[in-house]
Amino acid sequence: MLARANPVACFRVPVLLAAVAAALPGSLPAQSPAPATPSVPAASAITALTRPARDLGASTEVGYGILQTKCLTCHGKPEYPRAPSPAALYQYTPERIYDSLTKGVMAGVVGNQLSESEKRVVAEIISGRRLGTADSADAGHMPNRCAANPPLQQAAQRPAWNGWGADVQNTRFQSAASAGLTVEDVPRLKLKWAFALPNSTSAYAQPSLVFGRVYVGADTGYVYSLDAATGCVYWSFDAGHAVRTAMSIGRVKVRGSSGYAVFFGDRQANVYAVDAQTGRKLWMAHPEPEFTARITAAPTYYDGRLYVPLSSYEEFSASTATWECCKSQGGVAALDAGNGRRLWLRHVPPRPPQPTHRNSQGVQQWGPAGGAVWNSPTIDPLRHAVYFGTGDATTYPAIDTSDAVMAVDMDTGRVLWSYQVFSNDSFLIGCGPGAGNENCPRTVGPDWDIPASPVLKTLRDGSRRLIVVTKPGDVLALDPDKRGALVWRVNATGPVVGNRLPKAGERAPPGFLWGVAVGEDAMYFGLTHGGAGAIDIATGRQLWLNPLESAQGAGYNSATSAFPGVALLGSSDGQLQALSTTDGKLLWSFDTRREFDAVNGIKARGGSINAQGPVVADGMVVVGSGFAVVGGTPGNLVAAFAVQ
Repeated sequence: MLARANPVACFRVPVLLAAVAAALPGSLPAQSPAPATPSVPAASAITALTRPARDLGASTEVGYGILQTKCLTCHGKPEYPRAPSPAALYQYTPERIYDSLTKGVMAGVVGNQLSESEKRVVAEIISGRRLGTADSADAGHMPNRCAANPPLQQAAQRPAWNGWGADVQNTRFQSAASAGLTVEDVPRLKLKWAFALPNSTSAYAQPSLVFGRVYVGADTGYVYSLDAATGCVYWSFDAGHAVRTAMSIGRVKVRGSSGYAVFFGDRQANVYAVDAQTGRKLWMAHPEPEFTARITAAPTYYDGRLYVPLSSYEEFSASTATWECCKSQGGVAALDAGNGRRLWLRHVPPRPPQPTHRNSQGVQQWGPAGGAVWNSPTIDPLRHAVYFGTGDATTYPAIDTSDAVMAVDMDTGRVLWSYQVFSNDSFLIGCGPGAGNENCPRTVGPDWDIPASPVLKTLRDGSRRLIVVTKPGDVLALDPDKRGALVWRVNATGPVVGNRLPKAGERAPPGFLWGVAVGEDAMYFGLTHGGAGAIDIATGRQLWLNPLESAQGAGYNSATSAFPGVALLGSSDGQLQALSTTDGKLLWSFDTRREFDAVNGIKARGGSINAQGPVVADGMVVVGSGFAVVGGTPGNLVAAFAVQ
């Protein structure tokens, strides 16, 4: 699909480019934002536009590829000053962009080269939200509004799952008291309520359960506050762009607020703070100006600051020769939680990208670049440090901080140490044997990354470990008190892959993607190619491995969660499962990949549980189902379970 996304001649004709802004319905002068209240198509049009894209299965990555190779070759370039900048395009509604591609001036020069699903997905990628969702996803239109909105202070001491990892060490492990559930309770878990994310096709944001409320974002750009007991809706907030991150809740000192804020990021790299009681916006910040930047992992709140991970979509199609490859830099930004002011920004590459050479088409090339941060930062108050995993480089040679764990100072962002797990991993989608594209790295790596948050844990003997997991299944224990020195390294299913590229024909073993749970003595995990297991965190010794033959063919890409005696994980075929942490035996399962009558009066449908993990607190388990960013089954379900 991405191979089709080549620049077309129309983008080389200045007179046509000058007409782009005027071609958008109700367009504004170049560089100006869209109106605050966008027009909404008729109900019949909404139905057509929001139906699942089935003709070619256009994915998020396809949309980013079209954006890079058909749009950003001109928009934002000084030689085309009248073409709206990427920042201006990002403010258009998806309806305006879709109309331009189907019946505006761009229909004959770009739209006619795209399938229906591609036009829809590129409109949604540029705008950052789903078509037809400007009003219809608002809580004000829902029949299940909560009758009252009691003060949060009344529930401030209730057990919670806050943010991505339940704590700032990202253990994804709840104590028995916080979970409110026991091993004996698990077989009696029943569906308590189902909530449908209106018009959503990818329920990819992990819920948070705080104050007896469920906070969850959606690909429509909306964030919801629901009552955990009933699923009634307190409020919705329209960020305007898709929200994939978990919600992190923390105290703020903002006049007129409840004293608590919900923090999250969106697909256009904006960070928000909204009042946890009312959903009123407190502030919005944009810590990374590079226009390919996005935020896909949850910000971590600690002691009045917000530590925000920064990723990018640049590597999706930067292999195209007309693209100025590459400028995006992964990193972490620290913001003042009270006002959003940026305190520091630490990029993964050691220096800003500089011009390197021009390729045969005369397009300027740049480097170094890459190192996207796909995980929520981990906080170490003892060392006054912030830890995070980094992704592959996008330029050659690969930077030493790619596929690494980085430790930076909490106050300044200064690098304290870095441990590279895999070297020489320069990667762009569309590159590899026979690609024949000069933008491709000289040596193309396997795209291994450090996708999950490092987990900080104190062992029984008082020593501390930073547990790191990788795509090809390696598990590492680093010593945070000895500048990240390696203590042990094993592979979850076979021999250690080590700090090297795979040999010719070598296939990486089943590995990890989005997260593991770490209890007092063991790490619990699911594997991307199927199965689940446990490893002793003191020694790296495997405790058990369950192939989970009942879910044969399903992968466990999603993050694992746990409480004493129980590990919870979701599968690519929509199964939510509970395993015994003693021996890995299946205790309970629930099939989410079906239709449900939702409490907000519409149908919900579950799908793949491929990234976000289940959360457990206060006697409840809550999970989102329907992750369809790269393959998988779409869905719009948020499901809550309790003992009944």
